[in-house]
Amino acid sequence: MKAVFARLPGSVDARIRGFAIATLVAQILIVGTGGAVRLTGSGLGCPTWPRCTDDSFVTTPEMGIHGIIEFGNRLLTFVLIAIAIVMFVLVLRIRRERRDLFVLALVIGLGIPAQGVIGGLSVLTNLNPYVVGLHFVLSVVLVVLSTVLVYRVYAGPRGVRASVPLWYSALTHATSALVAITILVGIITTGSGPHAGDSGASRNGLDSELLQHVHSWPAYATVAATILLLIGALRLGRPRLVRFTGILLAIEAAQVAVGLAQARLGLPEILVGTHMVLACCLAAAMTAVVLSLREPAASAVDA
Repeated sequence: MKAVFARLPGSVDARIRGFAIATLVAQILIVGTGGAVRLTGSGLGCPTWPRCTDDSFVTTPEMGIHGIIEFGNRLLTFVLIAIAIVMFVLVLRIRRERRDLFVLALVIGLGIPAQGVIGGLSVLTNLNPYVVGLHFVLSVVLVVLSTVLVYRVYAGPRGVRASVPLWYSALTHATSALVAITILVGIITTGSGPHAGDSGASRNGLDSELLQHVHSWPAYATVAATILLLIGALRLGRPRLVRFTGILLAIEAAQVAVGLAQARLGLPEILVGTHMVLACCLAAAMTAVVLSLREPAASAVDA
């Protein structure tokens, strides 16, 4: 055991960086496969949980393509768990020097089974739109935490000194609040729309057309605020902020374009799924911008 422990990284190395990135990619990927389950009407492809049927943990031929799609998404959870375990083990040896990485790896790892339980509840409640919405909220939270993990791996521990003026910090946090509101309203809007995940699943009963307009208001405000952030970052001469606000603005532009297209084309499945994945990318980019407001506690020599 001591020999194995001695082989673990004594500092942030390529193994830790690689699995940190894998954590973020996998968390976004499972949102895409989860969206595929819902948008193909496969939400009850495995009609119970944790088994796929009362007598089998795996899909059966009688369940057809919907069972395969739903079971495939469940299998991806085990990939997430494997990545989380490896990530946690990799930071064990540096848990005192980099407590931030240790805590993040632990919390993300614990969040995966919690996500599985909520996913099971969504099946047991016949895809209740509010439970499904909670499932997506936790997915976004795990994406945010995974983004923090990647950022800390490359930039080092959290600094205590702000690198921007107070007005820029306030605008950034206001923008992040707008992003959160946009995502939450989008979840409620989706819960009122046609893609329930199964023909027998209920909707939340709200006016979908009205919610689409309400959803667009904080989205456009977010774009306007991000443009101001990018201009401010350029004027302040902060390359890291310029990079991340530029990425954020590009994702927002894509999100707006996809949102407008899906509304005008009758919510085609591929665009709705793309919109879901972009929402997670939006949360990740916004997180990176917020993290860039402070100087690292020390230069990321290991990175």
